[in-house]
Amino acid sequence: MERVELKKLVLATGCAVERGDFVFLRDPKGGASEQAQFDAVTEAADGVHCVDAGWLCVPTGGTSGGQRFARHDERTLGAAVRGFCEHFGIGRVNALDVLPAHHVSGLMARIRCAGTGGGHIGWSWKRLEAGEWPELPEKDNSWFLSLVPTQLRRLLANEESVARLKQFRAVFIGGGPLWPDLAEAASEAEVPVSICYGMTETAAMVAAQKPGDFLSGDRSCGKPMPYARIEIVDETANDFLPLGETGLVRITGENIFRGYWPNENAGRSLLTEDLGRLDAEGRLAILGRRDAVIITGGKKLHPAEVEAALLASGEFTDVAVVGIPDAEWGSAVVACYPPGAESFNTVPIEATLAGLAAYKRPKCFVPVSPWPRNAQGKLNRAALVAIASAKGRR
Repeated sequence: MERVELKKLVLATGCAVERGDFVFLRDPKGGASEQAQFDAVTEAADGVHCVDAGWLCVPTGGTSGGQRFARHDERTLGAAVRGFCEHFGIGRVNALDVLPAHHVSGLMARIRCAGTGGGHIGWSWKRLEAGEWPELPEKDNSWFLSLVPTQLRRLLANEESVARLKQFRAVFIGGGPLWPDLAEAASEAEVPVSICYGMTETAAMVAAQKPGDFLSGDRSCGKPMPYARIEIVDETANDFLPLGETGLVRITGENIFRGYWPNENAGRSLLTEDLGRLDAEGRLAILGRRDAVIITGGKKLHPAEVEAALLASGEFTDVAVVGIPDAEWGSAVVACYPPGAESFNTVPIEATLAGLAAYKRPKCFVPVSPWPRNAQGKLNRAALVAIASAKGRR
């Protein structure tokens, strides 16, 4: 797709603002404070000419909040579209899309469809959750849908929705870990799930399961897309780690962003803060973020392991495990949860935690409202730590 076509597509979303030669995506439903922050970050682009690359600025807040932009263009996004088609062996992409256009996953759904002459149906998640589904062409098996785990859990509770999910070539699951009980429920329902991994800086997914992998028992994020090389390196990023060992994920490819706005440049390689490992088949497993690892009593634990155990109890709609400062342990393990589980039953929780070492079990449970997870599954752990620390000192 040429730059003129891509810019026209982006501006038509209603989420784009042109400033100088740059186009910035933003949440049109953001409040006054978000608008003020957007203006403060982007006002330097007025009257500025984009010399070469990185004219499309896509918001990326990460896990700690704040607002910054990853710079992409027709070359980085075009590489992602071509690799997607090659990975899934298709020439045309069709998508039912419930994600906002200012988010990289919603943006890429639109670009994949437009770039390959496919169909794109923008749809409200609330309508989908209520059982209102659009009709898809019966004979076309190249339709895709992207969901976060919580959305998948809600749809699995409805038989009609499960039947609809089976129409898709793949139902992508990203934005957060797919906990074991939810994975098994999706597998038993024979939903064609594809666990994937990616981020704004990589033009969405860089690894994804192929159709059939999930239903065959694979619970990894699949193999790298054709445009990406994924390596596991140590914390100094100087040494490659052997297959099966855990380290930082490094990604190289033509899809890598040009840098952050305004003038931070990036090469063709991106060292992430994500901890992962590759198996003998080249499949990627993600364990969580390096900055989310908790060291308590001198021992390390990955929050995702504890969160999976808590979700398996059936007592929580969502949960997050963080470490807060503690004089005795260095960090105390705390489980935070959104409103709705105030009177949870401790018996199933204790049963699911029994399989974990004692140091991994939460010292306390803290209700948090509003819950700081956005519609795309990103959780603001820094906000949770601040809230849990304040409540823990009372």
